[in-house]
Amino acid sequence: MKEKQAAIEPKDFLWENLKRLPYFRAFLRAVESRFYEDIPLEEPVLDVGCGDGIFAETTFDKKITVGFDPALRSLRETANRKAYSSILCAAGAAMPFPDAYFSTVISNSVLEHILEVDAVVAEIQRVLKPGGMFIFCVPNDNLLKNLSIGNTLDSLGLHHMADAYRNFFNTISRHHHADPFEVWQTRLTKNGFQIKKWWHYFSPKHLHTLEWGHYFGLPSLINKKIFGRWILFPFHGNWFIPEKRLRKQYEQDPIHIEGSYTFYITRKD
Repeated sequence: MKEKQAAIEPKDFLWENLKRLPYFRAFLRAVESRFYEDIPLEEPVLDVGCGDGIFAETTFDKKITVGFDPALRSLRETANRKAYSSILCAAGAAMPFPDAYFSTVISNSVLEHILEVDAVVAEIQRVLKPGGMFIFCVPNDNLLKNLSIGNTLDSLGLHHMADAYRNFFNTISRHHHADPFEVWQTRLTKNGFQIKKWWHYFSPKHLHTLEWGHYFGLPSLINKKIFGRWILFPFHGNWFIPEKRLRKQYEQDPIHIEGSYTFYITRKD
């Protein structure tokens, strides 16, 4: 009589991120990790802007072929993880790979930080095989519109202060682009990509959690500066990890017409 195989528990992306990252960033990354569950990544795979490697380590069950990032400090952390077969410090507009080398390119919440984003998209197109997939996510133009503090100041008639706050939030988020779908559609078409599927995510309520988390997450920043870790005590019940509150939002459908971020699945012509 054959033994019954134990059911495989689904990965808890929320906790996997909460025990490593400030809670607001963990919440957003956990939602994005869920999107990749049903997306096959044909190898070789390139991760554009891999950062510290936490996203790839928590999201994927096997190593990504290559992770590269221009920030050497981040790559030092990546080298200590088991997320990539190889890592490389390089600029996105000058990738040291031959034409049509990769079958898949991913980029998770990175392109909004790049001033010359069009040059990077063109370079991604160059290193991707014909028919290859380019999968990425970025904030859109709803981001600043959905900020709770900016909207509160607007409701009080303090429009100049509201605009100043939105500029401040953009600055601390290091955003150069938060483009609407139409802008990305034009950019991708110009560079030889077809959008196969896309959706907005992170409702205004979810964004408020992220927005206020930037300020309430200050202890995590102090931990990182002093101890080299965002979270010192990664256990359930840690007062600094609002797991129960985030769990209620995480288990809701993240797709939202007014979502502040957009996920794109595209293919090279």
